[in-house]
Amino acid sequence: MNRDWIGSWDRLRVDWRASVGLVGTVVKYLAGAFLIPLAVALYYGEDVLTFIASLVFAIVVGVALERADPDPELGAREGFLMVALTWLVVAFVGMMPYLIAGIVGTESTLARPENALFESMSGFTTTGATVMGDISFDRHSHALLLWRQLTQWLGGMGIIVLAVAILPELSVGGAQLMDAEAPGPGIQKLTPRIAKTARVLWIAYLGFTLLEMVLLYGLHLLGLAPNMGLYNAVSHALTTLPTGGFSPEARSIEAFSAAVQWVIIPFMVVAGTNFALFWHCVTDGPKRLLNDTEFQAFTGIIAALTAIVAGQLFFGIGLQAIPVDGFSFSGKLEASVRHAAFQIVSIVTTTGYASMDFNTWSAPAKYVLLFGMFIGGSAGSTAGAIKVVRWVVVLKSLRKELFTTVHPAAVAPVRLNGNPLDERTIRGIYAFTLLYLVFFFVGVVLVIADAWRVGHYLSAFEAMSAVAATLGNVGPGFGSVGPMNSYLDFPLTSKLFMVFLMWIGRLEILPVLVLLTPAYWRT
Repeated sequence: MNRDWIGSWDRLRVDWRASVGLVGTVVKYLAGAFLIPLAVALYYGEDVLTFIASLVFAIVVGVALERADPDPELGAREGFLMVALTWLVVAFVGMMPYLIAGIVGTESTLARPENALFESMSGFTTTGATVMGDISFDRHSHALLLWRQLTQWLGGMGIIVLAVAILPELSVGGAQLMDAEAPGPGIQKLTPRIAKTARVLWIAYLGFTLLEMVLLYGLHLLGLAPNMGLYNAVSHALTTLPTGGFSPEARSIEAFSAAVQWVIIPFMVVAGTNFALFWHCVTDGPKRLLNDTEFQAFTGIIAALTAIVAGQLFFGIGLQAIPVDGFSFSGKLEASVRHAAFQIVSIVTTTGYASMDFNTWSAPAKYVLLFGMFIGGSAGSTAGAIKVVRWVVVLKSLRKELFTTVHPAAVAPVRLNGNPLDERTIRGIYAFTLLYLVFFFVGVVLVIADAWRVGHYLSAFEAMSAVAATLGNVGPGFGSVGPMNSYLDFPLTSKLFMVFLMWIGRLEILPVLVLLTPAYWRT
């Protein structure tokens, strides 16, 4: 080992102890989240010791890490390290209920650490990909399945955003932390104090969650959704708003009535919308939402893709030759529109719910869904993938280049909502989009090669959907990783690689890659 490197710890420009200490603080307080599934475990008499042990473990880890620096001072560099580490450590802590339940329970799948970590990272990053081969109350407790849903809800708006909202020690530097964690080019400051902005975002998030919960349970009380009891209403509200997609039902939303599917669709759209716009709707009126360029593009893309797929289903070209269970969409307008709208919204917003097994759809319809995996929701939403605003800026800048090629002397700035964007912002958007696509293509090659290494045949289309679904935090893909299947059959190395993809995908690549540059640590 290079002695210069050993002796250079004191010359680091990053106070890693401060970052680790604040990670410990976040984990210590996040341990309180275990009390919710613990209460459910006590009610049903299932997995009580599992969640007591997990609660104690989280507190011990949090306190131990916090001792690295009891009085940390957070700078910009420390913020990047703290955000990246927080999401890693939280995933490792969050895997404990799965691991313990797998060891002592009947579902041995989760007894393997890589499977428990995969499920935990998928939950907190709101990916919704699963390695649970059998999702049922016969194999898993109500408390453990609720923990799956709760991890998605906690990760949806952002663990750091929640911490900034409630922890005074993070109020200084909170804007930089939220900017590093929040999906999209940047987070919009809604109030003079960043902690109040974080609380506003979480209040809106909580409000929409409660509203969906009430509406879903209301359908049950009205007899329109017989199996949408209180537990299912809570579970699906907790996984819709974070665009997570975990469901306690093995068949996802297919298990429920058409009324449930119609209710969930608008909430997925809400979850894919910039939450800051809802604040502006209250303060400035609804015109602010309707006139927003990104929101117009977001809803326009959903409408266009829905029309394409609905047309394919309605005219009988959206399904494979043999309809599943004898059902055909041909000539059925409501069913065609409902399933097309549901799946397009679910995929574009990276929610990952399924109203049916879209593996049975024809190749053209599936390629439309694959295309939707790269779009994503709005910046400042809980959705993953590249984000609509970046595509809008890329298209506007390309149009500008074409215009200035014809008119070299013209000054034509790229504008968003009437405001000119500086070149640094545009370069950043191009850099992220390019990096995202590079990670995607390299990931596809690695996943296919790893599958062939262990003798597991994986088609290019399946590999593309698996990598796009994990990097973009979408969840289900096609073929062996379709909505009614799981990622269980992938080799250990592929699962760990996909855990990495979910992690960097949630943090949008750059906050993680910057940690690997010498300039971050030295200059």
